[in-house]
Amino acid sequence: MTACAFTSATANGPEGAPAPGCVITADGSYAARLALDGASWYPERWTLDGPEPYAVPLPVNQPEEPGTEVQPLADGRVLIHRAAAGRHTFSLLYPTGPGTGERLLGTVECPTEETRLRLLPPAPTGDRAFALEVGEGASAVWLVAGGPRGPERVAQVPGRCSGGVWLDRAGRLLAVDRTPPDGGPTKTVVVDLERDGEVSPLLQIADGSNDRLLLADPDSGLLLIRSDAPSPGRERLGWGVLGSTLPVRFPECLRLDRPATPFAIQPGQALTPESCAVALRIDGPAGSWVGVWRPADRRVHQLAAPTGWLAGAGLWTRDGVLRLPYATGAVRCGVARLEVPGPAVAAPARETEEQPVPWPPEPPEPSMTRPVTLQQALSPRRAEAASTPLVWIRKRQAPVGSKDGFPGHAQGQGGSRSTTPPAPGTAVVAAR
Repeated sequence: MTACAFTSATANGPEGAPAPGCVITADGSYAARLALDGASWYPERWTLDGPEPYAVPLPVNQPEEPGTEVQPLADGRVLIHRAAAGRHTFSLLYPTGPGTGERLLGTVECPTEETRLRLLPPAPTGDRAFALEVGEGASAVWLVAGGPRGPERVAQVPGRCSGGVWLDRAGRLLAVDRTPPDGGPTKTVVVDLERDGEVSPLLQIADGSNDRLLLADPDSGLLLIRSDAPSPGRERLGWGVLGSTLPVRFPECLRLDRPATPFAIQPGQALTPESCAVALRIDGPAGSWVGVWRPADRRVHQLAAPTGWLAGAGLWTRDGVLRLPYATGAVRCGVARLEVPGPAVAAPARETEEQPVPWPPEPPEPSMTRPVTLQQALSPRRAEAASTPLVWIRKRQAPVGSKDGFPGHAQGQGGSRSTTPPAPGTAVVAAR
């Protein structure tokens, strides 16, 4: 029995979200996954920035366990994370002519059987890799590749952490969802990796709500959030903007009757978060398909995914083309370019014929109606995330592409659960 459980490329991700079929570097140049050859698993690297995508197998002397994690670096090497006998081993794989080279980086030993350790999403710089260790009462961030030595613990966070979202392009500000050591609601906090792991609050929508950050785009400042603030006991998707003082919004069109997980935001849309396209993975009994939504729109466009899609993996180009990796028996390595609808035309002032889709009645809105603004996330003080009503990110540490600090939004809400525009007058949930 191993001493630590860990998340794999084939298991569910943090908080039960399905893990993607492959991992793509932040710049979209490489991807990596575990591929299956008969009954044996082996790492495989995909090159995505050339005229045509192609795959390079990276097998070593023995097959990998199905729970092994892989992550590509921007130089084409692939980090591999193996767990055995209570030890977590990290190595770099690279092609060497007909074979595979392997450079051992070191190991991390978890202190108890309840401790988990998994790789965090690829760092924006592409030359480093990090892992999150989650223990009974504390969590730690490890630099496992790209440091001067072997694996090195770079931050300690009181409480149990999950998630992991980069807020800037320098790989300095990491957002994680933290549950306090003594229990209580989960809130997103920011870990500053260049200030000895200083922890500051980021999301504080309502005092008792569970608020998690799912995705962030440094160019536009757009944030995708999951919270039960507007519907206690039932989590909903919402959006905010880094640096805005407008409230977090929870559009009715994102209340789908299937599990939906955002996995990619269109880059390069500086100062126009409302026009950013967001790709959603929608899961149903028959498989997974793609949803496309923009904050300025009042609907989610649901589109068929290519056959063999490595579900939950994909990236946007700056001009709004969604690229989805896939593999079939006939095509070992492919990338589909998905045509997506453009931004919707503004709806007329009155829409008399639209009817809302029936849905269980909303619980009463919280009595606290002060807007959420996410303040002082990077305050100079060093402390645990405190229960503060407002949270901002200071200008001196703002992510690239944002003006100052953190979220808010814009645009309409209300409407149907999937594709029908909302009826006029539908209430917009604004939580504190």
